[in-house]
Amino acid sequence: MSSPLQPQATTTKPKKSLRVLYADDMRELRQLLEVVLGRDGHTVESVSDGHLAYDLLKANPAAYDVVITDHHMAKVSGLELVARLRAMAYPGRIIVFSSELSEEVDAHYRQLQVDHIMPKPVFPSDLRALFATL
Repeated sequence: MSSPLQPQATTTKPKKSLRVLYADDMRELRQLLEVVLGRDGHTVESVSDGHLAYDLLKANPAAYDVVITDHHMAKVSGLELVARLRAMAYPGRIIVFSSELSEEVDAHYRQLQVDHIMPKPVFPSDLRALFATL
């Protein structure tokens, strides 16, 4: 017997299982995203900075369907990572999380044709709704 909440839950179910790489310097956020997207059937690998993400993608650009990056990171920022991914013609989607973006930085991301920019805090329901459209 189905619960009355089931139809609502299925509206954000993903179309397919995606391979996700998430770069963020905050361990707790990486763990949360792994749980949230993992419950929806996605495979999530996370790294603590943009340099590590770039190394993984450089070795195998087709290994991930989606890259999610935080904007503020110490070694390689989200903006630097996205620029490098575009230079190597990364074929997947790119999502940026940020707690603050100036108009100038936002314009740079848009010039690099990121797929989505999500302000932090990112709520699980918003993330699930976004992934349901990918």
